[in-house]
Amino acid sequence: MTVALLFPGQGTQQAAMLPWIDSASGARPALDRLAGLLGTDWRARLADLPWAQSNAVAQPLVTGVSLAALGALGPRLPRVVAVAGYSVGELAACVAAGMLDTDDAMTLAVRRAAAMDAGLDGLDGGLLALSEVDAGTVDAACARWGLEVAIRTGARRCIVGGPGAALVAAAAALAALGAGATRLGVRVPSHTRWMRAAVPALAQALADARWQSPRLPWLAGITATAVRDPDEVRRLLAEQVATTIRWDACMDAVAERRPDAVLEVGQGTTLARLWRERHPEIPARSCDEFGDAAQALAWVGQAAGR
Repeated sequence: MTVALLFPGQGTQQAAMLPWIDSASGARPALDRLAGLLGTDWRARLADLPWAQSNAVAQPLVTGVSLAALGALGPRLPRVVAVAGYSVGELAACVAAGMLDTDDAMTLAVRRAAAMDAGLDGLDGGLLALSEVDAGTVDAACARWGLEVAIRTGARRCIVGGPGAALVAAAAALAALGAGATRLGVRVPSHTRWMRAAVPALAQALADARWQSPRLPWLAGITATAVRDPDEVRRLLAEQVATTIRWDACMDAVAERRPDAVLEVGQGTTLARLWRERHPEIPARSCDEFGDAAQALAWVGQAAGR
């Protein structure tokens, strides 16, 4: 039996996510680190959207929750054939691959958020999720309103980023054409040229961390290829904040490794849903759909042994 692990990014965090990690023994190291950064009342504070959606909170939060879930799953997972992370989820994927420890990944999440906030230079920006729209229409919209594709997620869906006013105008126009247009709870135009100023500071933060060679195939979001050289991993992670993520191609690269099942390790169900749309022949679910780690592991075992 084999499984691939996907780690989500920010935007779907909420107070009720993965409640079972709070009492899971293997989750405690990540949760303790998270409490030290955000306070022991971080769940209750997620009702405060400006706080919850700020980079300084969201990035260590989703990293910590994913790592807590990973710790709870522990060595009981079947053989892992690939790990991939969506945006900041790449840090948790690095831990799963054996390249980083939990402390360094959490520190990097904090420094990544700070670098991106500093790189904004006062810009009011964000991300817009689009669906039921072809690539030509997206390209025309980006040209008209000065936006960029931040994440490619499927043949008729993507995420674009840019200044807030441009996103509002593009959303209204595309919705009038029948497209789905949803503003995400992210306050920076991640993975676009507006984040270029954040790359040097992030590169320094990555250089300061302690790295090991990966024990598992780690797939980079901006190249959709497996990377084994830690120096190249660091370079790609720095460039990622200002470069389009090829999540559609990344899913394809994971599928080529023929996992028996795919598990999204963290909050929300977005990555599992995208996977099922693109590769329905390989079952996928999220840890957030289960009541505890044992249920998630039981499903993986059942799906992988089908």
